[in-house]
Amino acid sequence: MNAALSPIESEFATLAESESYDTWFRAQVQASLDDTRPCVPHDQVMAEMDVIIAQAQAKLAAKDR
Repeated sequence: MNAALSPIESEFATLAESESYDTWFRAQVQASLDDTRPCVPHDQVMAEMDVIIAQAQAKLAAKDR
């Protein structure tokens, strides 16, 4: 089935694309739920991201000199 979907109702052009994305998305969610690795606290993730952002900003600033 390859019926066209309305752009007002769906971001996908066809029902097949929508169903394919839904299948992929559900698999990603299930893989995350099944992941046995320990959770990373939000504050730790944010601190790591702050370092990455600061490094990127410094690199851009050095490039502009």
